[in-house]
Amino acid sequence: MFLSATAAVTSAAGAATSWRRRAASRLVHRARRWVQNAGAVTAERPGLLHFGRIGPGTRLAHPLGTVFGERWIHLGDHCIIGEQVTLTVGLMPTDALPGDDPGFGPDPVLRLGHGVVLGRGSHVVALAPITLGEKVYCGPYVYLTSINHSYDDIARPIGEQWPRTAPVEIGAGSWLGAGCVILPGARLGRNVVVAAGAVVRGDVPDFAVVAGAPARIVRRWDEGTANWQPPLRTPAPVPFPAEASPEQLLDTGEFEQQA
Repeated sequence: MFLSATAAVTSAAGAATSWRRRAASRLVHRARRWVQNAGAVTAERPGLLHFGRIGPGTRLAHPLGTVFGERWIHLGDHCIIGEQVTLTVGLMPTDALPGDDPGFGPDPVLRLGHGVVLGRGSHVVALAPITLGEKVYCGPYVYLTSINHSYDDIARPIGEQWPRTAPVEIGAGSWLGAGCVILPGARLGRNVVVAAGAVVRGDVPDFAVVAGAPARIVRRWDEGTANWQPPLRTPAPVPFPAEASPEQLLDTGEFEQQA
């Protein structure tokens, strides 16, 4: 009888501890979600940031990365900026410069077109102009810069030498894979695919796929044959029917069988 009572008490204590842990977990996750929503930056809730333009529907997720020089940053409509994304114009915040005037003039230096997506942990660092066309999609940890170190003078540390700069342009509809690096002077055409981890500089034509470090063209659209060269290894995916109901969309296996 005594052992039975002890077991019951132990079981009740364990259940109470488990309940408290579940309650604490739910509370922490709800608090985190509240902080994420409250800390997100939008046109209606810019916080302490003063972008030159931030379009309707655009959202910068919390926590933010490093952001400064925002008066020279123009963000299009319906852009998605992931957590810990760096957006900077200049070498340091303007309030750290004498006279608070880095000499950029009135025009934007960093411009994102409508519908641009920047994945978590990406960095966009502009001293010369950087322009991303509409609906450019960037995976996580992409690095775009219009500034790079120079090493002309072997008598001085590289970090103390004045950097080189060149404008960067990313054509509309392009896709930049995770961890790729876009260097000063890069000019990508429309619907360009940059493979994960690639390092890109120079010109890339429309409808091309580049990979490697340094990146080179590994596939292009051939207008003469109206096909990719070399040909794609897998057929194009079949989109969901426009008339599909939410219940049908959940059952993707049905559509895969039809395809």
